[in-house]
Amino acid sequence: MARTYLITGAGSGIGKRTTELLREQGHTVVGVDLRGAEVEADLSTRQGRERGAREALDATGARVDAVIACAGLSAPSPTTVAVNYFGVVDFLEAIRPVLASAEAPRAVAVSSMATLHPNSSELVEAMLAGDEQRALTIADGLAGDPQTANQIYGSSKRALSRWIRRESITDMWAGAGIPLNAVAPGVVITPMTEELRASGDGMALVDASVPMPLNYHQSADSVANLLIWLASEANTSTCGQTIYCDGGAEAVLRGEDAWAWADERVLAYYMEHVAPLMQRDS
Repeated sequence: MARTYLITGAGSGIGKRTTELLREQGHTVVGVDLRGAEVEADLSTRQGRERGAREALDATGARVDAVIACAGLSAPSPTTVAVNYFGVVDFLEAIRPVLASAEAPRAVAVSSMATLHPNSSELVEAMLAGDEQRALTIADGLAGDPQTANQIYGSSKRALSRWIRRESITDMWAGAGIPLNAVAPGVVITPMTEELRASGDGMALVDASVPMPLNYHQSADSVANLLIWLASEANTSTCGQTIYCDGGAEAVLRGEDAWAWADERVLAYYMEHVAPLMQRDS
């Protein structure tokens, strides 16, 4: 059945390819981007996000089945925080009430395997607190030091993935029947990575930071197809996940045990919620 999608970042890269594939499948797509999309809006500002969401909804007649948030920057600057975190979160929240009225609503965003890279916990917490001005100020300070500037991108994506985990299980998302998830790519062959991949030194840095034992650098299709499935009616139960579609980089960096760190929290939950029921029934 044909569905209606809103896609941010539809003018280039992963967003553009996702838009093309969905249209080839017969779906309606309204793209939102700084340029080259049906709705042109600057998602780095609150006013731009509000206008972009409003015009996107107008373009669909306030009928939306899924939102795919692909807009993002990799520059070591405060604008990356504004677009990658607040541009995604504010846009999704603006569309959510209309999305909730769809028969099979879905929402998915593009995160990054850079969530695993060194980051600024202060910046991440400012974003998660919704304090955009403070987050931009912190990012500006990080950008002024070559030793910390590269933490901005990873911090923005870590905050986004954490927001998705936090919000996905709330009444506003899961309670409204909306699966909310993210996809975390590795090095994707798009214009955003072209400069880094153009030189030997840049390539060496990229490959050391993002080890991809499976099939090396990936096409935009590899990410777009996963985004499309998560945003489709077929996805009924995946919730709050950041799925690493990264050629194995996450497995290399985290190793074989990515669970033990949370054992204490899981045990505490079990003792509070499960053990009393077992004791009552015994």
